[in-house]
Amino acid sequence: QVQLVESGGGLVQAGGALRLSCGASGRTFSDYYMGWFRQAPGQGREFVGGVSWDGSTTYGDSTEGRFAFSRDNAKNTMYLQMSNLKPGDTAVYYCAADLRPIPLNRDYGYRYWGQGTQVTVSS
Repeated sequence: QVQLVESGGGLVQAGGALRLSCGASGRTFSDYYMGWFRQAPGQGREFVGGVSWDGSTTYGDSTEGRFAFSRDNAKNTMYLQMSNLKPGDTAVYYCAADLRPIPLNRDYGYRYWGQGTQVTVSS
């Protein structure tokens, strides 16, 4: 089992920035691919991006250039740095983990999930 806990969400004005964290416990963190998803009201989960054990990153379609992903394997933590936030970024943000997510950009590829953290961007 892998337990994931997100933190860092909140209310921010458009154009602002936030950094989300995802802390993991239970298994060897560095073995897992870590992904970020978000879910706006009435919509499905959207792949935001993710980071593999060696730090290589993959971006979702709507976030490249504004979002950055990183991880600190020594701290069992993954980060999502968001900048130039837009009202359309408002959603619950989830972190997810899997040894080999297939497909990488779909929620059903991941076995473990956090509880989510709310990000609200005001205009």
